[in-house]
Amino acid sequence: MPIRAESLAVAMATVIVAMLAGCAGDSADNGARHETDAAPPASARPDVQFTDVQFTDVTKAAGITFRHHAGGPIKEYIVEAKGGGGALFDADGDGWPDLYFVDGATLAVDDPGGQDAFYLNQRDGTFADVTAAARIGLEARWGMGAVAGDIDNDGDADLVVTHLTGAVLLRNDGATTGAAPPQFAPDPGLALGGWCTGAALADYDLDGDLDMYVARYLKFNVDDVPPRGGMWKGLMVFAGPKGLPAAPDALLRNDGTGFTDVSDVLGIDAVAPAWGLGVVFGDVDADGDADIFVANDSAPNHLLRNDANEEHRRFQEIGLQARVAFSTEGTAQAGMGIAYDDYDADGDRDLFVTHFEDDYNMLYRNDGEAFAAASFDAGLAAPGIPLVAFGTGFLDADNDGDLDLVVGNGHVYPQIRLLGGIGYGQPDQLFLNGGRTTGFRFVVAAAGDLAVPAVTRGLISGDWDNDGDVDLVALRLDDRPALLRNDSPAEHHWLSLRLEGRHANRSAVGALVRVIAGDLERTVEITAGGSYLSSGDIRAHFGLGKWRAADQVEIRWPGGETQQLGRIDGDQIIAVRQP
Repeated sequence: MPIRAESLAVAMATVIVAMLAGCAGDSADNGARHETDAAPPASARPDVQFTDVQFTDVTKAAGITFRHHAGGPIKEYIVEAKGGGGALFDADGDGWPDLYFVDGATLAVDDPGGQDAFYLNQRDGTFADVTAAARIGLEARWGMGAVAGDIDNDGDADLVVTHLTGAVLLRNDGATTGAAPPQFAPDPGLALGGWCTGAALADYDLDGDLDMYVARYLKFNVDDVPPRGGMWKGLMVFAGPKGLPAAPDALLRNDGTGFTDVSDVLGIDAVAPAWGLGVVFGDVDADGDADIFVANDSAPNHLLRNDANEEHRRFQEIGLQARVAFSTEGTAQAGMGIAYDDYDADGDRDLFVTHFEDDYNMLYRNDGEAFAAASFDAGLAAPGIPLVAFGTGFLDADNDGDLDLVVGNGHVYPQIRLLGGIGYGQPDQLFLNGGRTTGFRFVVAAAGDLAVPAVTRGLISGDWDNDGDVDLVALRLDDRPALLRNDSPAEHHWLSLRLEGRHANRSAVGALVRVIAGDLERTVEITAGGSYLSSGDIRAHFGLGKWRAADQVEIRWPGGETQQLGRIDGDQIIAVRQP
């Protein structure tokens, strides 16, 4: 379906209305301001749904002082614009998610490198900076992303941090005393070089521990940087990624004491390198093992199907066959971030991929045998055309039982300020799912401080204040992150499950949780990775709508074992251990 001029006009108006809605809130702690255009006449504005769903920026009140930095203000090289991610995970096992922020660096000779930050949740709406006490951030590096999971199955969550020259495993050794934060130590068992970007964890071989897939972007040598210079809309901007050599991704098997690169023997090296950014493991074909989806920048996306029998395992690249490699028109797009979940509640997981401006974000609906392009049908195409989108995720923002969608936006070229219009800082977007009565069509929703213009990269979802609704953390380029607390009215019920594997991996990544409540039914797959260079809360969260309890809860653990929990009252977080 061709993109018509009127679709672009509608999209531009959508963004401006969202900006106006966001600027009405009190957001004194959001860093630099960005000028916006005046509002268009009422006749030109599209429908924007004003609801009770509200996100409030509480960064300052929560005690977050970390500020990301990457390169100079002009962004002369591509590495300076890619931004950083982070992780939301329970590092100390107290049931409250903590925060890890990844920092960048500059190309200056005397720059010692970035200083990542680690904050412990104080269980009162605030976080404490324990970076030094936890021995995190002591190694200088230009950080990219992070993913959390219990890699050594010892009961606490470890971290994998990707950076410009490789990746590091920070093993969580727990707290040395009751009052001390958990201690993290670099593990020499992970040896990986190159510009690493997105990372994801899953037990692809079902041996009981978490393996790792790491996307790489391009071959970049800080001692021999590529020449400056690229043209975009008549402006001189940084070069790339086209014209610069793409770097191959890596699949690493967890051997218990370290990791072995199995990219060659399992077919990953047979796939052409393609400027990888977002990555997620997920059982897209419902055969019981983890497949891999990679969002590639300016190249076809990859879907690596996990094919195994008793004697042989190999990953086959089937992106074109499964219809997730290209746009509706059959063109490669600038893949950035990934959302992976069952937005239409039909029992299989769908994919949403974010892209560059003058293009639309892609929703791929899983129809069982293959995927169908659904951006236009779902109302998600036009609103994203004027924006550069990065982090994303499905979440039930209002706990009504339908999965909504959030998208983080922000340009890569500061020079866009010279053109006027939307600008360098751009509003993030919330799309509310209309559910079955609308054919699962999404509408843009005004959502408070979420719409304040910023240069967002990573985007994390999770209930970090444990009040039953899903909050957000937006990671901003050259700025503080934004902790966006969900302050929506508590009109609906909910249920959250924290799983612990026993025969399966301890984090229960890959488990399927099915909940039935009245006329609602939804299945969540536990994942570690996705979005853009980020990792969110791995608890399974369900909005129950008007229903006060789940009538039935079923867990299918990695490996196929099923567990029936029966009826469970809503409005609580429960812990479930594999039998």
